[in-house]
Amino acid sequence: MFDIGFWELCLIAVMALLVFGPEKLPGAARSAGLWIGRARRFISTVKQEVDRELHLQELQEVRDSIKQSDQNSFHQIIEETKTNLSDLNKPINIDPTRPTLDKPTETSETTEVPSPKPANL
Repeated sequence: MFDIGFWELCLIAVMALLVFGPEKLPGAARSAGLWIGRARRFISTVKQEVDRELHLQELQEVRDSIKQSDQNSFHQIIEETKTNLSDLNKPINIDPTRPTLDKPTETSETTEVPSPKPANL
């Protein structure tokens, strides 16, 4: 992170020794270490909270996409069921010589249906 080498650290240590003196330097180093530890813990908790929020947001997006796909498939099933029910409601033609209403005739001419013969009584 920082480009500090050995000689830079030695220079900082000598300046700290001159500023604080030999009696107060161990206490200052201890309190500096405590502050650095607190800062590291704070940064790690912030990182964990950000990661947790990002993970939660991703889970919500996945949940929303699943919910949307479930709704789409549900609507598709309903439409297919309506279509199938409307097909079931159409009349059934048992007579093979008469064309059904839903099938178009193949020729433009009308076909004559033979009339039934009268029964001999």
